[in-house]
Amino acid sequence: MEQNIYYEGQVLWAQLDPNMHLRHSAYADFCAQARSNMLTKAGLSLEEFAKYHIGPILFREELVYHREIGLDERITVKVEMTKLNLKNFRFSFRHEIYKENGIKAATVEIDGAWLDLHKRKLTIIPDEWHSIFNTIPKADDYVETTG
Repeated sequence: MEQNIYYEGQVLWAQLDPNMHLRHSAYADFCAQARSNMLTKAGLSLEEFAKYHIGPILFREELVYHREIGLDERITVKVEMTKLNLKNFRFSFRHEIYKENGIKAATVEIDGAWLDLHKRKLTIIPDEWHSIFNTIPKADDYVETTG
């Protein structure tokens, strides 16, 4: 499980729901931070996005719960790319959230694309970014398309 971990942290009181376990939106927050950390490590920092006026946008986010996560538990988030369209660079990622005992607590899958922040329309990535996508971790079931 040590591979492709891009977030590690403690569950805070403010992240709990009335049932005293991690609230649903906190899972998305942890995954977004892990994805941001992964992209930054690959070379796509917030500064790089700003330079080109491009940002990621999500079309779908699906969360499957496996085990409860409670207060003060430490979690890790693994991120891997599951799909990439080489023509328009639409992407899909799988995030797996693990409890500190190694038990998988949740799986979050997302589909997204790139948004031109000035035109507010979908766009392709700059040529300079193409090689960066080779460094992003791929899932065992990774699929690459061109159409």
